[in-house]
Amino acid sequence: MTGGTEDEARQVITGIGVCPGTVVGPVVLMPEAIDEPAPGLRMGPREDHEAQARRVDAAAEQVAGDLQRAADAADGDARDVLEATAAMAADPTLAADARRRVLDEHLVPERAVWEAAEEVVRQFTELGGYFAERARDVADVRDRLVAALTDRPAPGVPEHTEPFVLVAYDLAPSATAALDPARVLAIVTDGAGPTSHTAIVANAKGIPAVVAATGASAALAPEDVVLVDGAAGTVVVHPSPEQVAAARARSQRVRTFDGTGRTRDGHRVQLLANVGDPAGAAAAAASGAEGVGLFRSEFCFLDREQPPTVAEQVAAYRTVFREFGGRKVVIRTLDSGADKPLHFLTVDDEENPALGVRGLRTAARWPELLEQQLDAIAQAAAAEEAEVWVMAPMVSTVGETEWFVERCRAHGLDVAGVMVEVPSAALLSGPILARAAFASIGTNDLTQYTMAADRLLGSLAELSDPWQPAVLRLVEATCAGGAQQGRPVGVCGEAASQPVLAVVLVGLGVSSLSMTARAIPDVAALLREVDVDECRRLARLAVEAESAAEARAVVRENLPVLAELGL
Repeated sequence: MTGGTEDEARQVITGIGVCPGTVVGPVVLMPEAIDEPAPGLRMGPREDHEAQARRVDAAAEQVAGDLQRAADAADGDARDVLEATAAMAADPTLAADARRRVLDEHLVPERAVWEAAEEVVRQFTELGGYFAERARDVADVRDRLVAALTDRPAPGVPEHTEPFVLVAYDLAPSATAALDPARVLAIVTDGAGPTSHTAIVANAKGIPAVVAATGASAALAPEDVVLVDGAAGTVVVHPSPEQVAAARARSQRVRTFDGTGRTRDGHRVQLLANVGDPAGAAAAAASGAEGVGLFRSEFCFLDREQPPTVAEQVAAYRTVFREFGGRKVVIRTLDSGADKPLHFLTVDDEENPALGVRGLRTAARWPELLEQQLDAIAQAAAAEEAEVWVMAPMVSTVGETEWFVERCRAHGLDVAGVMVEVPSAALLSGPILARAAFASIGTNDLTQYTMAADRLLGSLAELSDPWQPAVLRLVEATCAGGAQQGRPVGVCGEAASQPVLAVVLVGLGVSSLSMTARAIPDVAALLREVDVDECRRLARLAVEAESAAEARAVVRENLPVLAELGL
């Protein structure tokens, strides 16, 4: 914690802002995780061990059901997170090991679950990569099972008499996904990072959030009044009445988008929406988005033992295309692997799935899946009025680009592009874009691979920041390759939803920004206050900075309009 003013009561905690918005409210601390049951806690010899073992199965069924019902009531990224956790709770492996410990070692059910889960956490952590990321989910399921077995409330956000600022060291993915914006004014975490599930879901829900705020959970006490600025990444403790009044005035502003993204001098920047399912498409269309810059096609492949048929895919894609008649929809072909495994595409022998068979690489291994998907996209596009573009994830080489473009053309899909998520694609953007019609930069993965930092690991949040100058230089290199070939380059990662960073991206040469629909009005408002030359000047300041923090600070210092806009 750093002193923000001379008065100790005005201390300021700094972190990384991941969702704009300024709010004031009382602090509620996330409860500690469920206590570990005492080691060696065993049943008496006369207890019915079979009956106790059955309680493990009943608890697993209850937890999986609760999570699935929460997922059914959610949408977008929140639904995906909850469904993944529900699937883990329903996986028989953990329950079977716990049952064995009850029957063979006579452990009480809650202790048996704890030890079984700890073994899985140990194995996942040692495997690293995607599996290490899922260790937190295993612990979340463990805590829910222990709570069910001991008749305690499931871990989650506590109740409070008024809306509050939730402060935690970190949040389990399922807890973040279930947050209610009507109750939770803002999120502040010590851990997590700007591309973590916490950040992504907070942005989708429109909850102002500050992550990587080191020391926040220890420094703040329940009922402390704080002012959270999700754009600047600051938390003011016990703000003055003047600060409170200003924050509340800003929060009452309602911005709308007129449907045309542009800078003050008329330079066009398409403002598009990221969409993960048909429900999200309807909301994005209603928001006035100029189109869809990232349509994640995974939604119709998830939670299945077999891939969807061509007919099923056609029906699913048409529901999204129909919402955007006459507007651009960029659909990404199946992006599976790493943190998005599919039952029918699982590669069990990968030690580091983040660097393994994922994205377009799965098409080389299972080419029939890509052929069926391209067939379905072509049929859906022909049946609707949307301007359909297709792009492949995780492209690394010129050869991969050529192959994907050829496969698209074979299905009559002439606007075929690539996602730039790995440094090699950025550095080869010239020859890649000599073949592809466009590129879209996925800043979440580009940051992860550039900085060699797991984007879901809170302890590496400082590295997992799209403001990193090295990442911005790769964005600049990609745009230079696009300019060389006369091809458009967009951004569809979380960076596009940060208004100040959006200005920098435009200055680097980005022609479109795709984001959660609720972020579009703020991004549009700031762009209308700057001309394109100013964007370029600010981009140079950011690229020439020596750290992410310096890049962010110097750009904000040179944008005095931010105070007026409340950004």
